[in-house]
Parts: sequence; C-alpha cells; structure tokens
Amino acid sequence: MAEPAPSARPHAPHRALHAIRQGAHRVDAATPASRDRAVDALRAVAILGVVLGHWLVTALVAQDGALHTASPLQHMPRLAPVSWLFQTLAVFFLVGGQVAARGLASARARGDSCADWLRARLTRLLRPVAALLTLWTVAATTLLLTGASPATLHTLLNLALSPLWFLLVFAALTALTPLVTRLNPLWPLAVVLHVDLLRFGLHLGPSWLGWVNLAAGWLVPYTLGAAWARGELHSRRSAWALLLGGAAATAVLVGCAGYPASMVGVPGSAVSNLNPPTLAAVTFGLAQCGLALLLRDRLRRALARPLAWAAVALVNLSVMTIFLWHQTAMMAVTATGLLAGRLPGLHTAPDSPAWVAYRLAWLPLFLLALTVCRAAFRHHEQGPRRPRNRPSRTVHRHLPPTKSPHHA
Repeated sequence: MAEPAPSARPHAPHRALHAIRQGAHRVDAATPASRDRAVDALRAVAILGVVLGHWLVTALVAQDGALHTASPLQHMPRLAPVSWLFQTLAVFFLVGGQVAARGLASARARGDSCADWLRARLTRLLRPVAALLTLWTVAATTLLLTGASPATLHTLLNLALSPLWFLLVFAALTALTPLVTRLNPLWPLAVVLHVDLLRFGLHLGPSWLGWVNLAAGWLVPYTLGAAWARGELHSRRSAWALLLGGAAATAVLVGCAGYPASMVGVPGSAVSNLNPPTLAAVTFGLAQCGLALLLRDRLRRALARPLAWAAVALVNLSVMTIFLWHQTAMMAVTATGLLAGRLPGLHTAPDSPAWVAYRLAWLPLFLLALTVCRAAFRHHEQGPRRPRNRPSRTVHRHLPPTKSPHHA
C-alpha cells in the first residue's frame, strides 16, 4: 500500500482538532441557556479532586509476599496541605443537595410524585455498583484460587470497595431530600459539635458514637446545597462568611484542639478527620463550600467556551463511573507493574520526596487505565445506548421549548 503524500500528513491533526471543536460546539448548542454550568463544573472538580487525592496519597507496597496500603502522609506529615487541595467531598455534597432540591421541586411542579423522582434518581446513582461488585467477585475468587495471600486480597478489596461508603451515604441523603430540603444546616452542625465534644472533650459515650457524624457531617453541605437551590446563598457576603468562618474554625481546631492537620485518614493515626467525619472536617468543608460559591460567576464565564464546557459535560456524563472505578484503575496498573519487579512510586514505601516524583510520573498511566474502565462500564450509568436513528432524549430534554409549553 502506498504511503500518503508527506504534504497530507500534517493535515491529520488539524482535522482531528476541527472534529473536536465541532463536537464541542454541538454540545454547547444542545445546552439550554437556563442550565447553570457552574454546578456541573463544581461536580466535576469535586470528583476529580477525590480521584487525584486517592492516587497521590494511597500506596500499595509490595512487602513480605503481599501488598499493603501505606500513605506518604504517614512518613511525610508536612505534605498534609495536599489533603486540603484534594479532599473535595464537601463540594460534591453541596452540589448534590442543590441538584436534588431543584430536581424535586421540578418534579413536583410537573405533578410527579416524590417516589417516582426518587426511584429515577437512585437508579442512575446505584446502577453502576452492580458492575463493580460483579467484577470484584470474580477477581477475588480468581485470586483465592491462584494462591494470593489473604492480606493482599483484603488490601485490594478494601481499596476497590471503599468508594461504596460514600455512595451509600449520598444515596441515603438523596432519599431524605423531601425531609431535609428546608433543614437549617446549623442543626446537623450542632450534632457534629456535640458528638465531638462527647468523644474528645469529655471522653464519654459508646465507641460507635462517632459514626453518627457520618450522616450529620455530610448533611451540613447537603443542606447548604438545598439552601442554595432556594436562593438563600446568592450573595457574596454569605459565601465569604462560609469561607472565612470555616477556615478560622478549622485553624483553631487543628492548632489548639488537637485535631489532625490531614483532612484524610492516615494509617496509624489515632484520629482520622474523615472516618468518621470530625468537626474539623465539617468546618473545613464549610470553607470549601464558601470558596465554591464565590467561584460561581468565574466558572460560568469560563464555561461559555464550547471546548471547556464539553470537557465538563464529558466528566459529568460518567461521574459515578469515574468515582467507582478510579481505585480499580490504579490497582490494575500496580498489578501489571509487578511483572517488571518492584517499581519506584508504584510498589515502594512512600517515605521520601523521590516517591512523590515517581508517583506523579505514574499518573498518566492511571488516567489511561481509568479511561479504559470508563469506556467499558459507562453504559451501566448512562443506560442502554439508543438506536442511531433515534434522537437523544437527553439533548431533547435540555433543548429550550420551541413549539409549545408541553415540550418544556
């Protein structure tokens, strides 16, 4: 076969770039003017922050014939500010509360029942879980049959299934949306305050008392999102109050009350700010929510560009798939790398800055593996693919009304 003329080769990247731009413009044109693009951007940033955070602070160390989890925060406590950048779950719950409250209000305006709205929302939320559980059931069985050590199996399953705790809490708060849409965020905040006072101040109460904060702690940003949907957080003054008040409270709790500086769990630490959430994690989340609210206008202006909006829309289409499979993607690269021996930044102890540099170099491969997982399992979240000659229901639903109010 004759090779293409050299003069034709440089045009291929231009054609690909032109196709990408055309696709971005189609996505932009199919988005109604009433859609708040800042909400989608915040959701994408929150999930990608969690993914990058896990990839940077979670190490699988090959030792004594098994894989064990470790964290660079355990060996290098000065890296604690990294957790401040990537522990973004509060922003996700803020957006979740806002979207759920607005969705429920729209469903009621259409005459739909709360049960119908909740069924549709939970189906989209929980549908991707079945694929993850199926794959890891097969993987765990295979590992047992091939002689993998129990320690390795426990480590892998713990990492692979750890995203499910977040999903279950989020699903529970979603189910409670009809009851909490008008709940003042100060009430769950007061619960967290009293639980921590009993645990750390008075050293009273049963050992499970802290897990009350698993619901109350994340209910704080979720109810803030519902307040946002009601129009109560539109002023910059309220956003600044959340940011400065939350940051000041967190600084006092960490500096004077003995709370850990890391906003994620650190192996071997006596207290974790995340499992279960502490008052410091909740006040830190308030500061994050305030910053997110302050950035709304800038995000809307930035996402007026079709390419930027198309990238955000792409993440939002598979946000649960990305979240559920990012640990599996990291472990797939780690397991494949074992074929070449113990590789730095992948199988070695995270006890030096060199490990951090090597880990940063592995991130593109983690992203590639996650892209493969997304391509393989995104249909579980998005539902069955429509026939080619059938118009997109999503695009149709989001297009502005053109004929009659019925189409809205």
